[in-house]
Amino acid sequence: MNNDIMHLLWYAHPILQSVVAVVLWRRGLHKKFPVFFAYLIAHIAIFVTIFPLRANYNWYFWLYWLGAAISAVLGFKVIHEIFLDVFRPYQQLKDLGTVIFKWAFLVMLLVSVVVAFSNSFGRYPLVHAVTTLQRSVRLVQFGLILFLLLFSRFLGVSRRQLVFGIALGFGFFAGMELMLLALDSGGFLHEEGFNLFNMAVYNLSIVIWLGYSFARGEARQSAVNPLQTQRWEQGLANIQHPVPSDSLIPMFESMVERAISRSSNLDELPGREPSVPAPKSFSAASSASGSKLRG
Repeated sequence: MNNDIMHLLWYAHPILQSVVAVVLWRRGLHKKFPVFFAYLIAHIAIFVTIFPLRANYNWYFWLYWLGAAISAVLGFKVIHEIFLDVFRPYQQLKDLGTVIFKWAFLVMLLVSVVVAFSNSFGRYPLVHAVTTLQRSVRLVQFGLILFLLLFSRFLGVSRRQLVFGIALGFGFFAGMELMLLALDSGGFLHEEGFNLFNMAVYNLSIVIWLGYSFARGEARQSAVNPLQTQRWEQGLANIQHPVPSDSLIPMFESMVERAISRSSNLDELPGREPSVPAPKSFSAASSASGSKLRG
């Protein structure tokens, strides 16, 4: 009975993903979210590839985990795409986020490689490496939806927008999968139950994407506190392009030059009395008058 339910849930994945992809294509949203669209197409292609190979365990095993690795990489790229869309009006924040995402992805790959070459995981180091990468991506996805839930109003992101729906689907699945992993590691959930609940939760995530893809999303709202986000933007701009410490010297030099040129222009005006020339040598005149007084 459970096997039949699991197969039905598994078959539902590509069907629901195909509907989401078609809706995105017909509405032209695949151009706005190309990585998310590629993620859906990749999952459909992975299912079509590995489903006929269920009888061949070796081919099925390696292609399944290869597809899991591709899914994890694309899932991380979707997070970056969501981040870029959320911070589109804030160029400095968007640039900083891009740098952080690149370094985070490199760190996750490094950790996965270290796990793969570790001797403590037996015969299948690739499985543990991909699993480590998947869990790292799940943590980032869950953190992203928490960030949007907390700061969406400050960034002007409506909860009816497609970008929020994509993040909500990923965050919901990531949070539930992390909870299932904790229950599984604690011995509260067996493997069959884990797979059953995990597939059901992923189908619910696709349903969330489907609902948001059909809905007419609202336009981007104005930020609740635009001055705060502008301060963030200006602060990052000052960090990335600091003002040199000696930049005040040229400013004062230009002010002195303008003052001198202005005074010279006033002296040259017609009808103005000539200024009394200053003595050529104040010290010489003083010494001469002093000698006369002594004489």
